[in-house]
Amino acid sequence: MKTTKTADMPAQARKGPVRMLDVARAAGVASVTVSRVINHPETVAQATRELVQATIRRLGYVPDLTAGSLASTRSRIVGAIVPTLSNAWFADTMDGLAAALAPQGYQLMLAQSSYHPREEAGLVDAFLGRRVDAIVLTGVSHEKSVRDKLRRLGLPVVETWDLTDDPIDMAVGFSNAGVGAAVAQYLRERGHRRIGFIGADELRARKRLDGLQAQLAELGMAPAEVELLPPPSTIDAGAQAFTRLLEGAPQIQAVFCSNDILGVGALLACRQRGWQVPGRVAVVGFSDLAMAAASYPTLTTVQVQPRELGRQAGEVLLRRLQGLARPGRRAQRVIDIGFRLVPRESA
Repeated sequence: MKTTKTADMPAQARKGPVRMLDVARAAGVASVTVSRVINHPETVAQATRELVQATIRRLGYVPDLTAGSLASTRSRIVGAIVPTLSNAWFADTMDGLAAALAPQGYQLMLAQSSYHPREEAGLVDAFLGRRVDAIVLTGVSHEKSVRDKLRRLGLPVVETWDLTDDPIDMAVGFSNAGVGAAVAQYLRERGHRRIGFIGADELRARKRLDGLQAQLAELGMAPAEVELLPPPSTIDAGAQAFTRLLEGAPQIQAVFCSNDILGVGALLACRQRGWQVPGRVAVVGFSDLAMAAASYPTLTTVQVQPRELGRQAGEVLLRRLQGLARPGRRAQRVIDIGFRLVPRESA
């Protein structure tokens, strides 16, 4: 009587998880080919890759990523830290990042710093303890210990949502100060002389404020009246901040809000008080969320492309991870995706 060993049984007949060997046998390829499809899909011919991927789906195989990372010193995980997941622009950035990484077999691990540099530092250590292959940070201002540690380790790092002449490794973003300067110029060209600013009290919003104030000074205009509030931003907080600002400085003719959520809150406050926009006061936001075009009146804003930002961050990381690029001149390490002012009814 023939004896069948458990190792020889098909995956459907054997209890326990599907193994790489089961996938290889079902697809008619070697186990090493299955491993390459999982860990280095770009090295496998398309027809073979698609066959193996289809077999993986059919059998329900789940790769043992821990075993793979121990064998290859690669975890296939990219750690990303955002200030908050409650704001759509950071979620969209992560969506673009994940879309770039996933086809090459990399998974995204997310963490939230709640806008606290010390919390970010702890999360960086947690990622390093999990042996991530790369790290994506929000902004370019971090604790010195974080910058020094990441540079010393030589891990691929992308800083996002801002620009710097001295990135830890690479940066993909735009000039937040440039955004503020562009808004100041736009409002001046439309005849507004007294400007206000409502912003979340966080680093990138403060850079937009700095750019606004610098350009107002360049134009010979009075400094903007400022109302700062703790992040994260909400529509209600924007409405309240706008009301405080206008009650304290009724001469204000236009208000720049550091994001569209606050901008929509400002429009709400105007409707509640019967103030005409832009007749009584003009309002400009930032980021061009879907709500900006759907608000009444529609919100003039500064458009950035968070998904494209995330996609490009993923692309530069992949080039480093695949050995196709090395740290070099600033022009090779810093990508400026730019921004665009979108005029609408509110200004």
